[in-house]
Amino acid sequence: MNRIVHIAVKVEDLERTSEFYEKVFGFTAVETAKVRDHTSRHLSDGMIDLALIRYDSEESAEAKAAGVGPCIHHFAIEVEDTDKYLAEIRRFGCEIISDPGVIPVKFRAPGGTVLEIVPQQRYKNPAAR
Repeated sequence: MNRIVHIAVKVEDLERTSEFYEKVFGFTAVETAKVRDHTSRHLSDGMIDLALIRYDSEESAEAKAAGVGPCIHHFAIEVEDTDKYLAEIRRFGCEIISDPGVIPVKFRAPGGTVLEIVPQQRYKNPAAR
């Protein structure tokens, strides 16, 4: 079954924002990594992966995808077959934002929202790690 498994929020201050979600809401830090043109800190409430993203600059297509400045950047839907869903997304005329061959696949859905499709188990429950 397809389900939302991940929400990414573009932030100005990675440390302060992370501390807020951890101390106020009890989220657990799972991983921090440099990915292409940004640093992502993944937190979890046990069900959803919340990624806090700090871009190196606002110049890349991915950084600009959801707008300039802090915002909800995208959310991810877990799918069984990424190639199958990528074909459907293309048939629907959605703009693919990710570079070719990059997984997860980010795209602009009808209405302008940025989504990504991810393979199953990309975002794991921290209790299962």
